Amino acid sequence: MSKKTKSDNQSLQIPKPILLTAKFLQAISPKLATRFAAKLFTTPIKYKIPKRELHMLKQSEHKNLFIPSINKNIFVYQYGKSQKKILLVHGWSGRGTQLVKIADQLLEQGYSTISFDAPAHGKSKGNSSIMTEFIASILELNKHYGPFEFAIGHSLGGMSIINAINQNLNVKKAVIIGSGDLIQDIITDFIEKLKLKPEIGVRMRGHFEKKFGEPMNNYSTSVVAKNIETPVLIIHDEDDSDVNIKCAHSIHIHLKNSKLMITKKLGHRKILGNEKVIEEIITFIGS
Repeated sequence: MSKKTKSDNQSLQIPKPILLTAKFLQAISPKLATRFAAKLFTTPIKYKIPKRELHMLKQSEHKNLFIPSINKNIFVYQYGKSQKKILLVHGWSGRGTQLVKIADQLLEQGYSTISFDAPAHGKSKGNSSIMTEFIASILELNKHYGPFEFAIGHSLGGMSIINAINQNLNVKKAVIIGSGDLIQDIITDFIEKLKLKPEIGVRMRGHFEKKFGEPMNNYSTSVVAKNIETPVLIIHDEDDSDVNIKCAHSIHIHLKNSKLMITKKLGHRKILGNEKVIEEIITFIGS
């Protein structure tokens, strides 16, 4: 999809031509509708970088890093010079500078941050991506820039961090903000936004499981959380229209060592710049 200028504080709205195409394909061929939905599901929107993030872009050291396991390059940002490094991971259709307010405060606390544009996001090339590529990017970054003191992720980035920890990313603590949980719920929500029948969601899950050779539920956050010993701070807004608050509670229940912070009226993206949220993050990693 092309670059958009829509506010980061708005929930994703599917353009009418896409909705009409999806309904037409569903009417003539569920198989074609499934393929169309799967392509949309793995195609992020590249938003124009807001002014508030430009200083992080300009002041960071940049590098293109090749990820052998997925045969793709990612654009990496190193913000600050400290050897005490914190990994930041954006969410779907995000970018490596999106957690700028958090990054600025971490620099003041004596840390530097490593962040990246996931495949097909921001300045990274490509047209499609999926969570397994986020996870692969995190693990490769750890080889080149680690060890990281902590890891902080937003939305899909939070899910990816928990999965990466399960695949031997070693951090002292992790923070996940507005993180999703069950993969099937994410697919169901996406299919509902496309105004398609639930059958297409079931077919789409089957499509991905055949492609990747394993159940998608293996990557659901609350499923993976059962294996995690790392202390995790879960932050979620009760008015998040992109990721339901029930995800935070489910993840909290399944993690062995977690703390839950619920906010109000911040939604899915505004939460990233909230002073109280950032203060809680600084306190958590510093305790």
